[in-house]
Amino acid sequence: MYPTSFLLRLVKTISVAAIGLMALLVAFGNITDYYGNYQFVMHVLKMDTTFPDSHVHYRSINNIFIFHIAYIFIIVMEVLMSFCCIKGAWLLFKNLKSEAAIFHASKNWAVAGITIGIVIWFVGFEVIGGEWFDMWQSMKWNGLAAAERILSFLILILILLHLREE
Repeated sequence: MYPTSFLLRLVKTISVAAIGLMALLVAFGNITDYYGNYQFVMHVLKMDTTFPDSHVHYRSINNIFIFHIAYIFIIVMEVLMSFCCIKGAWLLFKNLKSEAAIFHASKNWAVAGITIGIVIWFVGFEVIGGEWFDMWQSMKWNGLAAAERILSFLILILILLHLREE
């Protein structure tokens, strides 16, 4: 039978790998079906589906170049997140049976990847998309629920990573 600390380490490793896989699939989908979510980014930035009588439409952007730059930036961040989490999961896996200090030190890549995810889905979607571009007003182009779901997992796994296993 494995000690509890080993099982907790294994759960941490698998959780980080799952987040890395999710980020990889999100990035892959955005790359292979570029115009699928490009439309989402475009409509959020244009604010063309927010309340028509809103007094914040001065914030809207109607520039195709900026739409592409913003979307490519999101994709690059997703790829970077995936890389960090997968590398982090690999390092955690490699050090499953190592001393506590070594295992703890191998969490850095995982923490970096999850932090990038928090930047994407909290700063990008919740703060910039939801508050600055009032995405919450849109019935069609509102990604706040999905962002909150992803953020919940990211934050829970970040907390899990920092639980002492010994």
